[in-house]
Amino acid sequence: MDKQELKKQILAGKIFIYPTDTVYGLGCNALNKNSVKIIRKIKNRDNKPFSIIAPSFDWIKQNCVINIKLKKYLPGKYTIILKKKNSEFLNHISDKTIGIRIPDYEFTRKIQETGLPFITTSVNFSGQKPANKIEEIPKQIINKVDFVINKGELKGKPSTLIINGKEIKR
Repeated sequence: MDKQELKKQILAGKIFIYPTDTVYGLGCNALNKNSVKIIRKIKNRDNKPFSIIAPSFDWIKQNCVINIKLKKYLPGKYTIILKKKNSEFLNHISDKTIGIRIPDYEFTRKIQETGLPFITTSVNFSGQKPANKIEEIPKQIINKVDFVINKGELKGKPSTLIINGKEIKR
């Protein structure tokens, strides 16, 4: 899928299963409240916050209070929890803070080229093991998404959280 088609599908609210530098992700346009709601239903997840793939470092600086060296962790296998400058911003995703990711992966760069923030959460039912290959994803999830981008087996584990400069393994 080329860059223009990907942006068109993301803007249309489509739901994706996609590879990252850790595990397979489930995502959509973070600005599309209905699509975010669908992902919550797919995962059987309550109002627990989602993380997003940030479109750029400038976007992060515009929307978040930066208290660490971003480029030490991003792009990479980290989710950085940052305070939002405006608590109303993406409030359907999280309250005062937001998890920011920039996976070091080719598909992430395609997402970033759209200029849109993108939901990133592991492909699984809430509380279950994340998927390293498409075959591990329950059919009840695969049947509810619009696109599955299969890049074979991924060798990662969920991203490491960075909260107030401290690493928290999951």
